[in-house]
Amino acid sequence: MATKTTRDTKRSTRGRTKRSGTTTEARRDTGAKRGIQARYPWKEEPNPYFEVRSSKIQGKGAFAIRNIRKGTRLIEYLGQRISWRTADKRYDDEKMSRHHTFLFTVDDKTVIDAAVDGNDARFLNHSCDGNCEAITDRKRIFIEARRNIKAGDELLYDYQYERTDDHTEEDEKFYACRCGSPKCRGSILAPKPTPKSKAKSKR
Repeated sequence: MATKTTRDTKRSTRGRTKRSGTTTEARRDTGAKRGIQARYPWKEEPNPYFEVRSSKIQGKGAFAIRNIRKGTRLIEYLGQRISWRTADKRYDDEKMSRHHTFLFTVDDKTVIDAAVDGNDARFLNHSCDGNCEAITDRKRIFIEARRNIKAGDELLYDYQYERTDDHTEEDEKFYACRCGSPKCRGSILAPKPTPKSKAKSKR
């Protein structure tokens, strides 16, 4: 079963910023409700950064309603947190369900299923060169702008669906990408590992 993956802020060059640091997290958990929207605008309803409407890429998409600066945290990816075992049971038919699931990997034990109790984050479409990125911060998944975005632009990020050893040519066709980006790799699946990356992962 394929699920979306993220990069982890703890391993990234972005490091521990004020947004993801211990102090901010503590205030988020214990702070009074007043002023919470000012500190975390991505928690507001409706979202202050984008709206959901029809997309030429796939079904519904998220479109910026204002200019957005690089690094802006846009929304948290929410849904029911379940185990891999539960996810496998829930979506046991890969071919029938692969285009109808909103599964997102948190770690090797947990998956978020945005089809249950999810929010508008599930409507962001894929691009091999998206203007957004998904990051993991304290076992929570957020979507952030990876470059400046103009009002009206569709918000996109690289799904990098997990690639398994048993994927066939037929599977590759199912996961074909048509994002239209000059950097399109032709697949929503994560890039195939190179000999260099394989050697690095074994260290």
